[in-house]
Amino acid sequence: MLSESSLFLKGVLLGSVFCALITMLGHIKIDYGKRTHHHERHHLQAPNKEDILKISEDERTELSKSFRVYCIILVKPKDVRLWAAVKETWAKHCDKAEFFSSENVKVFESVNMETNDMWLMMRKAYKYAFDKYRDQYNWFFLAHPTTFAIIENLKYFLLKKNSSQPFYLGHTAKSGDLEYVSVGGGIVLSIESIKRLNSLLSIPEKCPEKGRMVREVSEDKQLAVCLKYAGVFAENAEDSKGKDVFNTKSVGIFIREAMTNHPNQVVEGCCSDMAITFNGLTCNQMYVMMYGVYHLRAFGHVFNDVLVFLPVNGSDND
Repeated sequence: MLSESSLFLKGVLLGSVFCALITMLGHIKIDYGKRTHHHERHHLQAPNKEDILKISEDERTELSKSFRVYCIILVKPKDVRLWAAVKETWAKHCDKAEFFSSENVKVFESVNMETNDMWLMMRKAYKYAFDKYRDQYNWFFLAHPTTFAIIENLKYFLLKKNSSQPFYLGHTAKSGDLEYVSVGGGIVLSIESIKRLNSLLSIPEKCPEKGRMVREVSEDKQLAVCLKYAGVFAENAEDSKGKDVFNTKSVGIFIREAMTNHPNQVVEGCCSDMAITFNGLTCNQMYVMMYGVYHLRAFGHVFNDVLVFLPVNGSDND
C-alpha cells in the first residue's frame, strides 16, 4: 500500500514538472519567417596607423582621391546665424555641402523642402541627394547646424570601408528594441544604404511619411525603421581605442565631465583624438573649433600623417 502511494506521489510530481515545462515553452516565441537576420550592436573602429603604412604610396594617393563626401545640413530660418557659421567653417571641407531648408530663405542659398516636419525634410533631402549625386559621391553625411564635423577624420575612419556595402554609421542609441544613429552626432550612409532607402520611400508600409505611433517620433528613429526594412542596421563608430568618434555633446561638456571623472587626465579622458563630430555648439564655438582644429599649430610638433585628403578642384576648402 505504501509503495503504491509512493508511486502515485511520484507520478503527480513528474506530471506537475512536465506541465510547468510545457507552459514555459508555450511562452517562448519562435519566429522563423520574420527574423532572418539577428543583429547585435556593432562597434566599427577606425584603422590604425600600422594598417595604413602597409599600403603603398600610390595606393594611398588613389584612396585619398576616391573618397567623396556629400554633406547634407538640415536648417530652418531661425537657425540663420548657425547656418552662417557652418557655411564659413567645417562645411568647406566637404567635397560638396548643401543646406536643406524648411522654407525659402533669401539670405543664403538652400534647397527648399517646403515643410517644417524634420522627418519629411530628411526623406526629401536623401531622395534629392540620391537622384542628383548618386554617380558623384560614395558617402553621405547628414547633420544639424549645431554640429561641428571634421571631415578629414570622417574620411580616415571610412578608409577601409566599402561604400558598395550598406553602412549606417554614427553614435548609436536605443529606443526599446530599435537601435538607431542619433542625428545629434551626425549620420553617415554609404551609397548602397542610400540606394536601399530610396527604394523604400514610396512604400508606406515599410517607410511611412508619418510615424505609426500617436506620439511624435524623431526623424533619426524613423530613418532607422526604414533602413531596418532594407536590411541596414545602425553601427557605432569608434577609434582604435574604443572611444566614440561621433559625439552628441560639445567639447566643453566633455571637459567638465572629465574634470569630475578623470581629474588627473582631463584632456586624455575627454574625447577621442580622432573625433569626427561634436554637437550642441553655438556660433562662437563653431569658430573656436575651426581655429583649434585647422589653424592653431604648436611649434616643434610635427604630425606626419601617412595619408592626406586633398580637396576637389574648385573647392573653397581652406
